[in-house]
Amino acid sequence: MMKVETTAVLIVGGGGAGLTASMLLSGLGIENLLVSALPSTSILPKAHVLNQRTMEILSDAGVADEIYARSTPAANMKAMGWYAGLCGPEPEFGRRIGKVESWGHGGENINWLQASPCRSANLPQIRLEPIMKAHAEALNPGRVRFHHELLTLEQDEQGVEALIRNLDTGEEYRVRAQYLLGCDGGRTVGRQVGIELQGLGAIARSLTAHISADLSQVATDPDVLIRWIWSPALGEMTVLVPMGPNHWGPDSEEWVVHVTQPIDQVKDLNDAQIEQMMRSALGLGDRPITFHKISRWTLEGLLADKFRVGRVFIVGDAAHRHPPTGGLGLTSGIQDAHNLCWKLAAVLKGQADASLLDSYESERRPVDARNIQRSMENAVTHFEIGAAFGLSPTSSAEQNWQQLKRVVSGLPADAEQRSKALQAIRRASMESNELNVEYGYRYASNAIVADDSPEPQPVDDIRLYEPSTRPGSPLPHAWIDLDSGERRALKDFVAPGRFLLIAGEKGEDWSEAARAIGRANDLPIDTVRIGHLEGDAFDPRLAWAQFRGISEFGAVLVRPDRVVAWRCAGSVADPEAALADALSKILSRDLCVEA
Repeated sequence: MMKVETTAVLIVGGGGAGLTASMLLSGLGIENLLVSALPSTSILPKAHVLNQRTMEILSDAGVADEIYARSTPAANMKAMGWYAGLCGPEPEFGRRIGKVESWGHGGENINWLQASPCRSANLPQIRLEPIMKAHAEALNPGRVRFHHELLTLEQDEQGVEALIRNLDTGEEYRVRAQYLLGCDGGRTVGRQVGIELQGLGAIARSLTAHISADLSQVATDPDVLIRWIWSPALGEMTVLVPMGPNHWGPDSEEWVVHVTQPIDQVKDLNDAQIEQMMRSALGLGDRPITFHKISRWTLEGLLADKFRVGRVFIVGDAAHRHPPTGGLGLTSGIQDAHNLCWKLAAVLKGQADASLLDSYESERRPVDARNIQRSMENAVTHFEIGAAFGLSPTSSAEQNWQQLKRVVSGLPADAEQRSKALQAIRRASMESNELNVEYGYRYASNAIVADDSPEPQPVDDIRLYEPSTRPGSPLPHAWIDLDSGERRALKDFVAPGRFLLIAGEKGEDWSEAARAIGRANDLPIDTVRIGHLEGDAFDPRLAWAQFRGISEFGAVLVRPDRVVAWRCAGSVADPEAALADALSKILSRDLCVEA
């Protein structure tokens, strides 16, 4: 008879989203099994930027410290730069046209410091995923299985049954799970349950090479992470990104090179032709280069028509695909997993009704849709920069070079041309400075209790994040002091799988209500009163007071994923009844109050 295994959650796919889900579920005490048809983790560098919110989640999963240790040092990821070629026979070759700050300027930008205790990181998937896989295996021995392929799945009211094949041995076995997460990039799970990825339009084709080369003498500016190089030979942008692994900046041993072509000008080229194109684009001639891998892919945005069918959920690239511009693809998938896993744990532990899981799609799909839109807009902006530079793939190399000279000449007659180019570059700065995209979203679902506060009108909807406790918002960041002398980030008061009730310094009645509801309903709720002078913990810089949105008598309820679920600005006659009502709505179940 065929072997049958059981698990609470079956995860199909072992990329960033699947491995995050496994680590988080294991940390929450939820039995899970991960299978991936691939023999190993990613063999391509692919995504590499990990924004602050994502690093907070990876800290929850227990891998942030190792990622930071392997990541690009802060000093080497402070900026993006645009260049007139990389190297060539004339002195203007390689000259920097412009530079903009990127991803918090190495931890120096005050807006980014205010958003999170974690700084952004940069680590390509070929080095990120092995770290995640090793940790997932340590948390869940023998239950992270690569080269195990999902063949079919069926579901009923009680669960999902999957047929799995061990591709090393050919053995087939069945897995019975209560829920299944499709984290497989849309290869199998989504198709089998009738989910469709809907295109938002292809805009370009990218040719990508992972190389080893000594570029230390030509890739100037050690603070620049991403170099946008406008090649006279191609009239198209060439992107150069260091990949470490032991040194970064100009001394990086490995690099990724992207050449992007408009979708209506795509040429079918073999690997040898692509190698020659990239040498020509960068002006590297016969310089020693080892080409490890060449890939071809389309810059397009895809979004699933739904994120759930019964007991099957899709996560990450299975639900949405992005151009890499802005670094929002992998981070969106990791954040999908974070949103879903605490809800699965609450349902499986009997703390919430299964209808809580309906909030996954209603919360994440709009956020992922916006992230796709921003990724597409970022990509289009780079074509606009080329036009501002006066470059065209239909012009000769000499014609393109004459246009680039006008941008870098410094002559009064070329001042307008240079001004247009710099304006286009400043517009492109949004790609690495979209903090309000990364933090400024607000969930709306059955797991959020909305209040009657007006919808905020941001100063800048993309770049400037304005923290808030309006329900549905990520919990604002603040440094909080304890009487012991310890200083902690506010996010760390939210323990895995547990709610946190943050009361004002005179909100002891709210704290007592939360403790009573926790006792009466076996719910995991922690409490803390925070004030500048009084309370259980203290707000030394008034960072929490600035954004808390409540009085000293009020309270904010934070979900396990550090999203504000409910708030009350001040005191009420019956705080226990008010808080129980809010939690009943969030968890889709009736709660009792102590007599």
